[in-house]
Amino acid sequence: MKTTNYLFAILAALLLSNCNNPANKSIPPKDAKPVAVRVKPAKEIAYHLENSKQWCKQHKEDNLTQQITRAINRADFANLKNMDSIIVADDSTADITFFLPFPVSIPSLKEVDKILFFSYPTQSFAAYENGELKYTGATNMGRKNDQTPNGLFYTNWKAEKTTSTFNDEWELGWNFNIENKLGVGFHQYALPGYPASHSCLRLQEADAKNLYQWADQWVVKKDTVQIKGTPVLVFGSYNFGQPKPWLKLLQNSHALDIDVKELEALVAPHLTEILQAQDKRKAQLNTVSAKQ
Repeated sequence: MKTTNYLFAILAALLLSNCNNPANKSIPPKDAKPVAVRVKPAKEIAYHLENSKQWCKQHKEDNLTQQITRAINRADFANLKNMDSIIVADDSTADITFFLPFPVSIPSLKEVDKILFFSYPTQSFAAYENGELKYTGATNMGRKNDQTPNGLFYTNWKAEKTTSTFNDEWELGWNFNIENKLGVGFHQYALPGYPASHSCLRLQEADAKNLYQWADQWVVKKDTVQIKGTPVLVFGSYNFGQPKPWLKLLQNSHALDIDVKELEALVAPHLTEILQAQDKRKAQLNTVSAKQ
């Protein structure tokens, strides 16, 4: 009798387990990364112009709408207020991702743990993990006479606060260097709404802090780079002297969209190098971890 009860208890437990985990709801592996849930636009996004001072006065406490409008105009709030007019989305309740040009997914980069893109033409950035968008936002890159160099770089050293090499009165927050000899890096600094830096990649403070914490530093021993940081691809050119590119959004909300194939083509010549550097990083960090 006891044996029968014991078997019945086991059968009941198995049935309960199956009820709690239907076949169409498989349990994700323990190391699976959560999928970002983004609020999509209720309808096709459209844009219009508004008087900047009036708009800023009305929305100075509206953090979500303000965040999106700052990103659309590639400017911080202080500079936004000084403009004559600004571009505003008719509906800004969706995730910021849908107001910026980078795609949410790049399937061919699934094997790339981390990669960061900076687009000169659209003055925007995007950080991806295994081909899925992690962060995106606005940037103001190098001005006409001090343009940010294109190409593949890697994050190296970082500092929460540092001083500009161009002017020792300029304090840079959440600075992450990507080109040590030229002193190029991304960091928090004023965004006037156009390329204005001395070749660095300016960011709003929240974006700079996110990337500062997200990207990896290099490992240097005896002045030799042992492990590279996170790959950074800077690409494209800006039409200096022409109207701001984001004004095109007033006629076509997809005017600045960056196609997946364009990004794949940019990465393709560097993919082997990126994966080799990634494998080397994992191998060396695993070795250090095993010794501890």
